[in-house]
Amino acid sequence: MRASRALVLIVLFVAAAGVAWWYTTRKTGPVASAGIDVYYAKADGTTLAPWHVSLGPARDRASVAFYAATQCIAGPPPGVEAIRFPAGTHVRAVDVQGSTADVDISKDVASSAEGGFAESAEFKALVWTLTQPSLGFSAVKVRVEGARVATLPGGHLELDEPLSRSSF
Repeated sequence: MRASRALVLIVLFVAAAGVAWWYTTRKTGPVASAGIDVYYAKADGTTLAPWHVSLGPARDRASVAFYAATQCIAGPPPGVEAIRFPAGTHVRAVDVQGSTADVDISKDVASSAEGGFAESAEFKALVWTLTQPSLGFSAVKVRVEGARVATLPGGHLELDEPLSRSSF
C-alpha cells in the first residue's frame, strides 16, 4: 500500500513538472531569455546592427514585443551613427495575433523628410527586432494612429500587408 501511494505521488509530480515545462516554453507564454537584440539601421541604410537589451525577469510575449518595438523606434544609444525614426515617433500599442505582431505607431512616423531609403531602413530594423526567434513572430503589421495605411507619404514602403524579413 505504501509503495503504491509513493508511486502515485511520483507520477503526479512528474505530470505536474511536465505541465509546468510546457506552460513556460510554449510560444504564447513568457519569453525566457534575459534579454533581446534590438536592431538599428546603420548610416549606410543597408546594414543592420543589433544591440542587446536586458529584460530582467521573464515577461509575456506582448509586453516584450512592446518593449522591443519601443526600443527600436527610440533608436540606438546617443553617438551611434544610425538612421532613426522621425523625432516624436512612438509605439502606441502592440497586439499579438498568433505569429504576427500588430504594431500601432504614432503619426509622427509620417513626418520623415529623408525619403524612401531611410523609411525602408527604419522598418527593416523594426521587423528584424520583432521577428527574432526568441519572440516567435514571423511577420509585423503596421498601423499609424490605429489605422491601416497603404504607404507612408513617401510611398516607398507598402504597409498594407504584413512585413517579414524577406520583405527587404
